[in-house]
Amino acid sequence: MLLGALAACASPAALEKGGLVPLRLDETALSDAYAPRRIALLVGISQFQDPQWRDLRYSEKDAQDLAAALGDPARGRFDQVRLLSLPEQTTRAAILAALRELQREAHRPDDVVVVYFSAHGTLARDGQGELKRYLVTHDASYRAISQTALSMDVLKAEFDKLPSRRRLLVLATCHSGSGKSLLPKELETELAGIKSGFYARPLEESSRASMVFAACDWGETAREDEGLRNDIYTHFLIEGLSGAADRNADGAVTATEAHDHARRRTFAFTQGRQRPSAEILEVGADPVVLSGSINRVGRPELFSYNPRLDGFTLKVDGEERTELPGGAAVVPGRRTVELTKGATVLVRREVEVAAGERLPLEELLADTFPRRSLSLLGGMFSFVDGHSRDELLPASPEVAVVLRLEDRPLRDFGLLLDVSGSSGRRSLHLTPGTEVPFGFTRLSLGVGMPYLWRWERLSLFAGPRVAALYLRRSFDVEAFVGGQEYFTVSPGVVGGVVLRLGERLELISQAQLMLTYVIVDGQGQAVGFTGGWAGMGYRF
Repeated sequence: MLLGALAACASPAALEKGGLVPLRLDETALSDAYAPRRIALLVGISQFQDPQWRDLRYSEKDAQDLAAALGDPARGRFDQVRLLSLPEQTTRAAILAALRELQREAHRPDDVVVVYFSAHGTLARDGQGELKRYLVTHDASYRAISQTALSMDVLKAEFDKLPSRRRLLVLATCHSGSGKSLLPKELETELAGIKSGFYARPLEESSRASMVFAACDWGETAREDEGLRNDIYTHFLIEGLSGAADRNADGAVTATEAHDHARRRTFAFTQGRQRPSAEILEVGADPVVLSGSINRVGRPELFSYNPRLDGFTLKVDGEERTELPGGAAVVPGRRTVELTKGATVLVRREVEVAAGERLPLEELLADTFPRRSLSLLGGMFSFVDGHSRDELLPASPEVAVVLRLEDRPLRDFGLLLDVSGSSGRRSLHLTPGTEVPFGFTRLSLGVGMPYLWRWERLSLFAGPRVAALYLRRSFDVEAFVGGQEYFTVSPGVVGGVVLRLGERLELISQAQLMLTYVIVDGQGQAVGFTGGWAGMGYRF
């Protein structure tokens, strides 16, 4: 019976159920199945149910023209381009449904996804009374905007749910009360009294690896043009996809290149009345290729989309190249780079740039500020537990000198070197009601490598620290005359806060908590000690 069972297991019939079956796979088909896809959802809303919203002439055509460019095998080569322009396709519910379907379709992190809207934009107060931006859908009611139109907050939230890390949202719309935007009269009157600070930046904020382009800046008007027969920004965006926007000449037009081209052309065409804006967060190279393909190493690029640099002019080797935000391609080699505003020179640096390199100008700005600091601090030293304070050393004041190096040895890390000490006389409380006077000298040398968090003038740091502690005590009492010495090396942590008062001066506060091992009267014990300092630093 046993032999029969073994024979049965070795038979071909058994292999059909539990054995390995050769499978032939076509490598080309397998590669295509896992290749990243290029998907676009384009919405053009020209007509509205509510007659209070005036019809737009070219919104539907904007979406159609962009769809043709993205779907063109010679330009965009997108795998899927979906156009929503019919009344039943451009209601609030239909647009949200299309976005959620897109989330299911573009489920790979490296899929390229473009979402585009050409329509009216407006402002209205939500249920909590906060002023919000809205996209006017086909079924939006002029008298019930917050209940019927598509909130930009909702739109951005749905956009951020896309699994793709290469995504672009383009808003060919505005919200200023003219052009491609309408406001209720009472809100238009209210906004007339709001100072320009309200219009400082768009409400949208970039999420990781996403881009949001707007046809105009916050508070401006997006315009259609009868001669161009398009939304002006959209016209020049499409123009750039034919290759005109390929500033680094690598064969591909990326999203940032297309936007910069459209931004410059729109600004010139409208004589400065319309300034397209962008919220961009890139990681490495621009991951959104809209047209062409990268077939050669491009020229070096210098760029910035940081709001801190808006309005500055980029000069390379003394020649004006572009106004920020934006970028410019340069000849490889050693270049003199300047950021200026009027007669003010913010930074002038010589940099070496190689073919294919992309240099964020914020890095040059960061390098202009001193990243070394020497501080003189005062504070307290104390053992953590009461027993050690009674028998080793009570809390005592001390002075410290701290050298801090930022972005050393790694970016966003710091190197801390500190020396602290104190000296004086104290009393031990060995038994209740008794005091034993003694003199002491304490020195400490610490090295830390904390991580740095920086925001404007404020910096926070925290990380590991190692310190050498030397303590000498001298007694001159009837029972004992002599001295004791302790030396230990201790691990611990350090943290602090720095407030820059200007380019050179700063206020700094630092604290550390350490763990050490000492021998007292022949007995070893683990004790913790801490210190807190505050003072002034000089950056150099």
